[in-house]
Amino acid sequence: MNARLALLSTVAPGVTESEVFRLALQHAVGELGALGGTMHLRGPMSALRLVSAVGLPPGLTRSWEIVDQEGPLAPARALHQGSGVWLPMSSGDAAGTSAVARPEADAAGMTWPGAGLAALPVFSGRRSIGALTVLVGERGEPTPDQWDFLRAVVAWTEDRIAQAPPPSGPAQTELSGERLRRALKEVQVGSWDWDVRTGELIWDEAALELYGTRPADFTGKIENWMRIVHPDDLAPTLAAAQRAILDHTVYEAEYRVRRLDGTYGWTQARGRATYDEQGEPLRMIGVGWESNESRTARDALSRALRHMSDGFLAVDDGWRITFANLEAERFLGFSEEELFGRRLWDLPSAREVPGLESRCREAAAEEKPAGFDVHMQDSGQRYHLRLVPGPDGRTLYFTDVTEKRRLAEERQATERAAVERAARIGELTAELATATTSQDVVDVVARRVLPPFAATSLLVQVVEGDRLHHVGAVGYPHDLLDILDSRPRAPQDPAWDAIASGTPLFLSSAREFIARYPELVSLVDRSGKQAWAFLPLTASGHTFGVCVVAFERPRLLTDEERALLTTISALVAQSLERARLYDAEHTRSRELQRSLLPQELPELPACTAAARYLPAGQGADVGGDWYDIIPLSGGQVALVVGDVMGHGLPEAATMGRLRTAVHTLADLELAPDEIMGHLNDIVSGMGESSYATCLYALYDSTTGVCSVVRAGHPPPALVHPDGSVHFPEPEADPPLGAAEPPFETVELRVPEGSLLVLYTDGLVESSRREIDEGMGELARMLRAAQEDGTAADLERLCDTLTAGLLPVDQQAADDAAFLVARLHSLPSDRMASWPLPGEPRAAGQARRHVREQLTAWNLDDLAPTTELLVSELVGNVVRHARGPVRLRLLYAAELVCEVFDGSQTMPRIRRATETDEGGRGLQLITALSGRWGARYTPTGKCIWTEQPLAGPDDAPDPEADMAGISELIPLNAAGFDGDWNALL
Repeated sequence: MNARLALLSTVAPGVTESEVFRLALQHAVGELGALGGTMHLRGPMSALRLVSAVGLPPGLTRSWEIVDQEGPLAPARALHQGSGVWLPMSSGDAAGTSAVARPEADAAGMTWPGAGLAALPVFSGRRSIGALTVLVGERGEPTPDQWDFLRAVVAWTEDRIAQAPPPSGPAQTELSGERLRRALKEVQVGSWDWDVRTGELIWDEAALELYGTRPADFTGKIENWMRIVHPDDLAPTLAAAQRAILDHTVYEAEYRVRRLDGTYGWTQARGRATYDEQGEPLRMIGVGWESNESRTARDALSRALRHMSDGFLAVDDGWRITFANLEAERFLGFSEEELFGRRLWDLPSAREVPGLESRCREAAAEEKPAGFDVHMQDSGQRYHLRLVPGPDGRTLYFTDVTEKRRLAEERQATERAAVERAARIGELTAELATATTSQDVVDVVARRVLPPFAATSLLVQVVEGDRLHHVGAVGYPHDLLDILDSRPRAPQDPAWDAIASGTPLFLSSAREFIARYPELVSLVDRSGKQAWAFLPLTASGHTFGVCVVAFERPRLLTDEERALLTTISALVAQSLERARLYDAEHTRSRELQRSLLPQELPELPACTAAARYLPAGQGADVGGDWYDIIPLSGGQVALVVGDVMGHGLPEAATMGRLRTAVHTLADLELAPDEIMGHLNDIVSGMGESSYATCLYALYDSTTGVCSVVRAGHPPPALVHPDGSVHFPEPEADPPLGAAEPPFETVELRVPEGSLLVLYTDGLVESSRREIDEGMGELARMLRAAQEDGTAADLERLCDTLTAGLLPVDQQAADDAAFLVARLHSLPSDRMASWPLPGEPRAAGQARRHVREQLTAWNLDDLAPTTELLVSELVGNVVRHARGPVRLRLLYAAELVCEVFDGSQTMPRIRRATETDEGGRGLQLITALSGRWGARYTPTGKCIWTEQPLAGPDDAPDPEADMAGISELIPLNAAGFDGDWNALL
C-alpha cells in the first residue's frame, strides 16, 4: 500500500488528466484486488460522464457513460454525500441497500454475495467535480486501511489534475463544450433545448441522428419531435413533460421514435424546466439516448413474466390492470386484452377471495412490500400473494402454495410435537430431580405422564425378594391394590414378564390381555382397565420394579409414544432408585431421633403435659430439637426444651447426649443455672462448630414458683387462667457452646392451673414469618384456646397449634418441638412443716409430729415405717450436722418426708462390717423407702424420702418391715433385745 503511494508520488506534475485518471484507477484496482474502476466528471444537465475506465469491458461501461447526479448510483451518491460510499450488489439484501445498487448489478449481470461498489468524490478546491468508483468482487467492503488508501489516491488525483496542462486549441470554455459534445456524440447522447412558450426546439447533431432527422428536414419546432414519436407513445410522453413542468420535477420518459429507415427504436429522455421570476416555465433542457438494448432486455423479461408458472399482475394507482401473464389470466378467468384497463376488484374471482381487497389496500397504504396467504373456499387451494408498490402502480405475484403449506404444516406439527416432547421430558426431568421420596416420584409421574397420554391409572411396584410391593398408585380401587400388593412371582404375569425381559410390554385391549394371560381374566374385570403399558424400571443395569400405565379405553400406542414411554421409564427408574435410598436412610434417621425423645410423658401431680415433635419438610436431614419432663423431689418438676443447631445424624446424636446430661444433672438436684453451666461445658467440648439452645424451667408445686434459665432460646409462653399470655424476657444468654456462665435465673409466680408452653424456634419462625410475628400468632392462638375451652384438652391444643403454625401444605425448613404443661400447686392441707431442736430429743418430737399428721391424713398404716425413717433422718442430722433443723411432710402421689439442716455435707452410703456400730442408717432408709436422696438448699441441704401410698389390697406390714431390717442392726448395738419400742 505504501509502495503504491510512493510509486504514484514519483509521477511528475504536468501529466495529462487522462494519464492521471488511468494511473489512479490502476493502483486503486490493484491494491483492492478489484474487478475494475471508473472515473466520472461533472457535465451539463445534471449528468456525470464517464471519462476513464480500467478493467471493465465496453459492454459493461456503456450503461455507465452518463450518470444522473441526483440518482441512486454509486458515483452520484458519493458526489451528493461528499464522502465515501459502499453499495452492496447482493439482490438478497433485505435492508434495501441492494435496491439502491441494483442498477449497477443489473448492468453487470452480477448478484454475488459480498460484491459491491466503493465510490469516493473528487474535489477541485471546495467543489466536487467527479467521483472515483471501484467494482469490488466477493471480498466485500474495503477495510479501513483500504479506504485510507483510496482517499490518498483521490488526494493525489486532485493534486495532479490541478497541475495538468490546459488542452490546446480554442478557448477553454469553448473547448470544454466542444469536448462534451464530442463525448456525448460518441456515446450517442443528444442534447435538446425546448422553448416552452414558443415551441422552438434546438437539437445538436447527436440528437438529430438519435431522432432520425436529416439537418435539412429539421425546422426547429416541437412538431419535428412530435412527428417522429410513435403514435401510441406520444400522449403519455407529453403528459409526463406536462407533469414535470407543473410539479417542478425532473422529466423522464421512454418512448419509440421513427428512424430514417422507417423502423422504430426505443429512446430515453431526461430534462428539467427553467422558470422566470413569476414561476412561469421558460425552457426545458435535456438529453436523450438510445435504449434499445435495455428495452430489449425488458421485453425479454416481459416474455419471461408472461410465461412464468406464478401469477403476475401489474396495476396502476387506481388498481386498473396494465399487465397480466398467462397464469394470472387463468386464475382470473379472462384474457389479457379483456383484463387490460379493468379494476382488479371488479373481477368476480377477486371478489370471491375473503379479505383480499382490504389486505391489499392496507399493504399499499404502507408503501412497503407485503406478503400474505389467501384461501380459495371453492377449490380449497391456498395462494401466497406478494404486493410490491412502485412509483406508477403496484405489482402482484401469487403462487399456488397448497402442497407447500400442507407439507410445512405437517413439518411444523412434527416439529411442534418434538418440541412438546422435549419440553415434557425436560419438565419431568426437572421435577424428578427435586423429588425426594418414593411417593414424590409417583406424584410427579402421575402429574406429568398420565395426562399427555390420556391415561387414567398408574401403579409403581418394586421387587422385594420374590414378591412385588407397592410404592404408589393412582386410579386403582383399594381392594384391588390389596390383591396386587405382595404379589408372588408367577410364570403368567405381565408385570413379572416385563421385569424378567427388561423390555416394555404393551397390551392395547382387554381382549389382547386375556388372550395372552387367560389366568388373570378376573383381575382384568375387577380393574376396569382396557389397555396397559408395563414399563420395567432399570437403573445401574438392574431391573428392580415395574411402572404400569393403564387406560380406561382400548389404546394402540404409536411407535413414537412407545419410545417416549420407554425413555420416561428410564428417568423414573433412576429417580425412584435414588428416592428409595433416601427413604431407607430417612426412616433410620427418624427412628434414631424418635428413640432419643421421650416415648411418653410422666404423669405427675405437679403438672399434666402434652408434646409434639414435627420434623422438617421432605428433603431435610433430621434435626436436634428435643423436649423432656423430669420429676424431682419435694413436689418439683423440671421442664426442658432444646435445639441443636444444624441437621443430620451428628446433630441428633448431640441432642441425645444433651438430654442424657440434663437427666443426670437434674437427678443431682442442682440449681437451674448450675445445670446450664455444665451443659455449656459439654457443648464447648464438642468443638467450635457445635452450638445448641436450651431452656430449663424448674417448677416447685409447694411454692408455685417456676425458675427459668435459657441459653439462646425463645422465652416460654405463660398462659394464666384468665387467658392472658405473657412471655417472660430474662436477659438473653448466648447459645450453649458460646456462652460464659453464670446464667441468669428468672423466677415466675405461677397461678394454679396456668399453662407453660416451651417451644423451639422452628414453631414460630420460617422464611415466610419473623420470630416476633410467630410468637404473636402463638399468643393469639393460646388466648383463643383458653377462651373457647380447647386448652382443657392438651392433646387437642397441641393439634390446634400444629395446624395453625405449621400447616401441612407448607413445607417447613426446620424441625419444631414444643411442650405444653398445665401446672398444679400442692394444696396447703397436703403439706405440714415443723421446726426441731438441734438435740437428741428432736427425734421423739419428730415421731410425734408424724403420728399426729398421718392420723389426720388417714395414713396411719404408714406411721410405723415413717417414724423409723424420721428417727434415722433426724438422728443423723442431730449427730452429724448443724441447725436449724426442720421437718416437712408432703402428701402427694407419694408420702414425702424431708429433713432440712444448715450443713452442706451430703450423706453417702458405705458398707459397714458386722462389728461396726454405725454406717447402717442410709441402708435402713433405702430398705424402708421407695426412693430417697439429698439436695442442696440456699441455707444448707435437705434429705428426703418417698413412700408409695398403700392401696386397699397392699396395706403395709410393719412387723414384716421390722423383720426385714433386723439383720441390719448388730446384736450388740445399744443392747438391742428385739424391743423396737424401747429402741425408738
